[in-house]
Amino acid sequence: MDSQVKRELNEWEKKILKRSPLYKRAANKIQKQINQRIPEKVHNVVTNSIMHMIKATLTGTEYTTKRPPLLGKTLQERDGLLLERKEAYKKTAMAEGAGTGAGGILWGLADFPLLVGIKMRFLFESARIYGYDTRNDQERIFLLHIFLLAFSSDDIRKETYVAIKNWEQTKEKWATKESIQDYDWRTFQITYRDHIDLAKMLQMVPGFGAIVGAYVNYHFLDQLGETAMNCYRLRYLHEKGD
Repeated sequence: MDSQVKRELNEWEKKILKRSPLYKRAANKIQKQINQRIPEKVHNVVTNSIMHMIKATLTGTEYTTKRPPLLGKTLQERDGLLLERKEAYKKTAMAEGAGTGAGGILWGLADFPLLVGIKMRFLFESARIYGYDTRNDQERIFLLHIFLLAFSSDDIRKETYVAIKNWEQTKEKWATKESIQDYDWRTFQITYRDHIDLAKMLQMVPGFGAIVGAYVNYHFLDQLGETAMNCYRLRYLHEKGD
């Protein structure tokens, strides 16, 4: 089983480190130019709103203490449980995207925090499935790394992947109680926002948004699920000494 997992991880690593298609790189370049023109005050407002939104989830007892980490399971059993939960969350995200997408611009804007909440709940459940206690600050920082790895541009993705692959060294940076506050929230919000901007703009088009919202949210949760599973597989093998 471990040899099969290693092969799958090698394929996933190639996918993660592969350069994005030309059209995506062109879109990212345009988005960077747009970001440079946005006033600093606006960046600060968006950064703070995303930071507070995610911090509320990261520090909320609803997720950190609701259920204890799952122990006594094999990696294969954990993978199976995660795939089951991923399908359930994909359906939830799809329904939410279709509902808000059908409402036009205002409901489309409302989808942003709702989708972030669904993603974070899924990540907390992923940690529990693989036996990690999210009452630990470092485990919640690991969730942020998974999130960023799933939704980022080439440079940030590669940097984040290296940090996850070498988590034992990386987590030492986050040993203080202020670790979540010290996270680079500006880079986080710009990277995430740039990744989803085009899809979310299409979701706001009346008469078309419901279809786009359902498809995009389904895709985002699928992408996050694949990333979470492989990140925890990496940790499992490293901690096992393979």
